[in-house]
Amino acid sequence: MPINILMPALSPTMEKGNLAKWLKKEGEAVKTGDVIAEIETDKATMEYEAVDDGVMAKIVVPEGTNDVPVNALIAVLAQEGEDPKAVAAAAVAKSPSAGAPSPQPSPPQGEGAAVPAAPPAQPSAAEARAPSAPPAPRPPSPPGGEGRGEGAPAPGPGTRIFASPLARRLAKEAGLDLARIQGTGPRGRVIARDIAAAKEGQGLKAPAAAPSAAPSPAPVAAPALVPTPSDEKIRALFEPGSYEVVPHDNMRKIIAQRLVQAKQTIPHFYLTLDCNIGKLLAAREEINAAAPKDKDGKPAWKLSVNDFVIKALAVALVRVPEANVTWTEGGMLKHKHADVGVAVAIPGGLITPIVRQADTKPLSVISNEMKDFAARARARKLKPEEYQGGTTAVSNLGMFGIKEFYAVINPPHATILSVGAGEERPIAKNGKIEVAQMMTVGLATDHRAVDGALGAQLFGVFKSLIENPVMMVV
Repeated sequence: MPINILMPALSPTMEKGNLAKWLKKEGEAVKTGDVIAEIETDKATMEYEAVDDGVMAKIVVPEGTNDVPVNALIAVLAQEGEDPKAVAAAAVAKSPSAGAPSPQPSPPQGEGAAVPAAPPAQPSAAEARAPSAPPAPRPPSPPGGEGRGEGAPAPGPGTRIFASPLARRLAKEAGLDLARIQGTGPRGRVIARDIAAAKEGQGLKAPAAAPSAAPSPAPVAAPALVPTPSDEKIRALFEPGSYEVVPHDNMRKIIAQRLVQAKQTIPHFYLTLDCNIGKLLAAREEINAAAPKDKDGKPAWKLSVNDFVIKALAVALVRVPEANVTWTEGGMLKHKHADVGVAVAIPGGLITPIVRQADTKPLSVISNEMKDFAARARARKLKPEEYQGGTTAVSNLGMFGIKEFYAVINPPHATILSVGAGEERPIAKNGKIEVAQMMTVGLATDHRAVDGALGAQLFGVFKSLIENPVMMVV
């Protein structure tokens, strides 16, 4: 039976993709693990790997086609023993316009139903894959046909696994090995309810026995994904029962996606400076002491060192406008004001509310905005417009005693400042050793937008403002 190759969902939010390039031509042999196409998503260009052997019979969607819906038929693969020309003719008959992607019909439910070769949960090329190997002989089916009873042995290596696309996605998200799940669908097919049962420890097969040397006379009826149980391999390193699996929530998934995207697509460049914050601490004490109080004795503001840092970075970006930018492929976005995001730790992750036009705001306003943002962030009550966008960001771990570190740039920003703890250190001044209040800060830049010399210029202005805070208001 021919194998339908579908447009894969390469990210949780992907609805359409661009078929950038075909790496296999019609008539070429395809092996499991071969990269057959390049797919462009809204974030990156990713490789699409074959999940079965065959011959590329028909390319339904030509390369260069944009906005191909997920699950649309893009090519057809002929299996061993099939005539590729006949398969191609049948594909053309079903899809009169070869250039237009055709929606994938619902899979048949009767005997001989074939599972699509590339369901939406196709593992990305970024995941590690074991080397391709030829299928091992399949042992004779036990009495009862494809359906096995509770506790029946799991399929051995090379055995094809029947599962619905939804079941594959749910199994992958839960870190379950499809080979060990008892299928209750047609012909033993694993479906969504089987995954739910497996999460509760039900419907699991016993570990596979050694495969029989005798080949099975029954031909393989349908293709399936090569199992890549990366989670299972990791868990196998630990004693069963010695750990608890805590599913990722949406926030952690999004954080992980954005950090991976940032490190893979942004060329980070790092700078470090030590700042003398003696004058800053003295100014902070005087300003806080002068704050008016309400009838309950609560001061109108209480500045923190981080408030000075936010203001200094914003002013520095405006004074070095070439660094107050965002990289895009079509051109550099040069911002007129500095909108500074500030990383706030919340249960399960972090969020970055943004102080808009921080370069124009007094320290007292910045301080009160940040207190409000932090409180609402921890209650998860921030509005999207309060944490999306921005031109730069600040990450401060000084309150945890961290001396120095480098933060990961948060797209679409071109810079991020990491702030360490203020502490007394010996310094050399006029040939003498003195003790001073010092703070180490790091700057990570997107080297496409802010190179080394420009980053050093920006950092120099920031240092002068931090060490002489009165200059922030000049």
